[in-house]
Amino acid sequence: MKRILVIKVTSLGDVIQAQPVVADLKRAFPGVEVDWACDEAFAEVARWNQSVGRVLCAPLRRFKKARRWSDFKAIGASIAELRAYRYDVVLDIHGVYKSAIIAFLTRSKQRLGYRARDLGERGAAFAYTGRFAPRADANAWQGMRDTVALALGYQAEGPGVYDMHIPSPAQPLVETGGKPLAVLFHATSKDDKKWPVAYWAEIGNELVRRGFHLVLPWGSASERAEAQQIVDRVPQSSVLPQLGVTAIAQLIDAASFVIGVDTGFVHLAHALGKRTVMIFIATSPIIFGNEAPFRSTSIGDGHSVPPVAEALRAIDYVHGAAPDGGNGQDGQNRPVVA
Repeated sequence: MKRILVIKVTSLGDVIQAQPVVADLKRAFPGVEVDWACDEAFAEVARWNQSVGRVLCAPLRRFKKARRWSDFKAIGASIAELRAYRYDVVLDIHGVYKSAIIAFLTRSKQRLGYRARDLGERGAAFAYTGRFAPRADANAWQGMRDTVALALGYQAEGPGVYDMHIPSPAQPLVETGGKPLAVLFHATSKDDKKWPVAYWAEIGNELVRRGFHLVLPWGSASERAEAQQIVDRVPQSSVLPQLGVTAIAQLIDAASFVIGVDTGFVHLAHALGKRTVMIFIATSPIIFGNEAPFRSTSIGDGHSVPPVAEALRAIDYVHGAAPDGGNGQDGQNRPVVA
C-alpha cells in the first residue's frame, strides 16, 4: 500500500473529527502516503494535519451558489491534480454525489464507500467498487475510524490522534492582560441548537469571576448582535471583530478554555487538546459529543435545553486536572489524542 485518498468534503466539524483516520492508516500501513479531498472551504483543516500529504480541494460550495466561470475553471484544475497520482485505495467516508464523483474521477481500481442504504444520497453508490457499513456500536467519530479499519483489515486501536498544528499568528489576536483566555461559541447555523442568552450571561459572569478574559467570535450580523447582548450582561468580556477560519483556530489554540454549542469550532477545540465543554440541545451528545477524561466533555440530552447548573458542573469537571499549557500537546510534544 503506497498511497491512499480519503474523501470527506464537508462540514467543518466532520472534517476535523475525521482526521484521526489518517494516523490510523499511517500506523496500519507504514510508509503509506495519505492525501485528503474536501471542499475548498475546509482545506485549511486538512492542511493542519501534519500527516496528510496532498490536500485536494475545489470551490464546490461556492460554485453551487454563484456559478462563476473562475470557480468552474478551478474545479477543472482540481480534477487534473486529482489524477496526478494513482491511488491504491480511495475511501469515501462522506457518501454523497460530490464525494462519489471525486472517488470515481481518481480512476482507482479500489474505491470504497458506504452501502446504498447508508449513503447520504443513494445515487452515490455508482462510484464504488466495494462497500462498507457504518458501525452502530460507537459514536460517529469512533465509528468512522472503525469502519475504515474494518474495510482495510486492521484495528483502530486507542484514542484518536488528530496531529493538528495551527500556524502561529503574526501577532496576538487578543490582549488578555495576563489572564487566561476563555472563548464562548454561542453561534450556530440552526436556531434549535442555540442556548439562551441569559444562560450565556450567567456562565460568562462566572468565568470572569474565576479570572478568565472572555471573548465571543461571530460569523454573521445576527450572531454579532447576539454576542453583543451577552457582552452587555457580562462586564470584562468583549465581542471580537469578524475572523476567518484560520484566525479563529489560532484564537482557540491560544485559549485555556472553550465552551460552546454543537459547532465545528468546539470540535476543533477538543481536537487541539483544549479544556472544552460542548452543549447539545437538538443533536445527540452520545453520537456527536466529545469526551476526554478531565479535559473535554459534552452536556445535554439532545432533546431539551440543559440548565446552567449542568454547565457549571461540566466546567468544574474539565478544570479538575492541571493546565496543559494551551498548546494542544502533552509534555513531550506529542500530538493530543482524544
